[in-house]
Amino acid sequence: MTSALGIEKSLTGIEGFDELTLGGLPKGRTSLVCGTAGCGKTLFAATFLIHGARAFDEPGVFVTFEERPVDIIDNVASLGFALDDLVAQRKVAIEHVLVDPSELAEIGEYDLEALFLRLELAIDEVGAKRVVLDTIESLFSAFSNPAVLRAEIRRLFDWLKEKGVTTVVTGERGDGALTRQGLEEYVSDCVILLDHRVHNQVSTRRLRIVKYRGTSHGTNEYPFLIDADGFSVLPVSALGLTHVVHEERVSTGIPDLDSMLAGGGFHRGTSILLSGVAGSGKSSLAASFVNAACAAGERAMYFSFEESAGQTVRNMRSIGLDLARWIESDQLRHIATRPTFYSLEMHLAVMLREVLRFQPSLVVLDPISAFDASAELTDVQAMLLRVVDFLKGRGITGVFSHLSHAQGQIQTDTGLSSLMDAWILLLNREIGGEFNRELYLLKARGISHSNQVREFVLDGSGIRLLEPFLGETGALTGTARRAEEARLRRLEVERTGQLERSRQDIEMKLARARAQITVLQSELEGEERALRDLDAADVAFARQAATDLNIMKQSRRG
Repeated sequence: MTSALGIEKSLTGIEGFDELTLGGLPKGRTSLVCGTAGCGKTLFAATFLIHGARAFDEPGVFVTFEERPVDIIDNVASLGFALDDLVAQRKVAIEHVLVDPSELAEIGEYDLEALFLRLELAIDEVGAKRVVLDTIESLFSAFSNPAVLRAEIRRLFDWLKEKGVTTVVTGERGDGALTRQGLEEYVSDCVILLDHRVHNQVSTRRLRIVKYRGTSHGTNEYPFLIDADGFSVLPVSALGLTHVVHEERVSTGIPDLDSMLAGGGFHRGTSILLSGVAGSGKSSLAASFVNAACAAGERAMYFSFEESAGQTVRNMRSIGLDLARWIESDQLRHIATRPTFYSLEMHLAVMLREVLRFQPSLVVLDPISAFDASAELTDVQAMLLRVVDFLKGRGITGVFSHLSHAQGQIQTDTGLSSLMDAWILLLNREIGGEFNRELYLLKARGISHSNQVREFVLDGSGIRLLEPFLGETGALTGTARRAEEARLRRLEVERTGQLERSRQDIEMKLARARAQITVLQSELEGEERALRDLDAADVAFARQAATDLNIMKQSRRG
């Protein structure tokens, strides 16, 4: 491939390195890989050669001046590289150039013509596009005229460039120089320094591109790994504020907690801090996030720095979370390592590499405070900052648990709280001779949320948040809450009973009053009838009197 500046490059196939160099090593030129013993020079060169033969159809020649071919094959076999198969397929040729001063007799000026011939035959035999010389400095220990040998090595490098092969030369680190014999003076195109350092009894391997002519490249030190997957580099220092913003919500796995957030759940890609004292439920809450993500058909990754996968699975089963099924279905990957097993940079490199390979939507680090005792605070802060940036830049939701040493501590030892989008504070209060868990949603950027302290209950049915209960002395939890609830129930029963008795008394009085009213009403109606009867009798009397008077008048006339 060709860079933006027109320099043609050869991909190494080394994870992360090709990104740092924007395409690999300079094609058709010589690159120097130098460092102390055991830092991975030979493995870097072998990986470059093997990937070229396997993935890029570029056969190669491996020239070793120290180890036998069988040793080279055995060494890389432990990393899954079947170099013997490539040799059998005539895609790789291994040349062992034995340099023994006792068998050499210098006559006049010595030259490397024999090496030229062997190299040319090997290159032509497999049609090589790549060559490795490991380590060419061995020649300096065999001959007494270094000036002549330096001239021959320069001629060798020029000859390899004329052949158009991409060459990697390894060299031992010198005292105050990149190599003991000054090989960097002859390699003007690309120089790579590998370093293996030990600090506080923890080793770290780092890579730095000292020089790369004609192209831009990463200039910082980068941690690299040598493990069962081979040689890999991660450009962790190149991370920046390239965060992706999402409107989509992800569930916490706890409906009560989701309901405390307007819209339900956190935004995807949010960095969430869970802090609290020991036993406050941080790991349980983190596992709930994981369970919810897997139940939604997504992938999750759980980095544990205190518990093994089996222990986590067993513990979470007690609160109704079956994480084993997600591990078996490869939706959940649990990686457990002690903080002191690697350096901080190595932990960072491992985590970022695993995330890139597994591509989860949610990542848990439990707990980040485990690093406090194994490194300087500023280093821990820098490492965690890069993790946060890395996850946010890829839209991955991050859940970070942190052990607080003081109850209700509104800060973290690692100073990470300001970097987090959300912060859930877990409390473990002693009330009435027992500890009760409480949850406080301290912040949730971009989301309107409840500011209530909720009781946090863990049992076989899962995790629940109880509605806040306020007593005369403030919020009550646990036994104190249940006692107060019982007292209020008794008061309510007593009040209800008294109310019922009062109601019955009043109803009896009303009944008696109604009965009295009925009797009085009957008496009233009787009196009214008697009065009407008197009126009617009076009218009848008057009418009869008038009739009798009329009759008498008529009788007198007659």
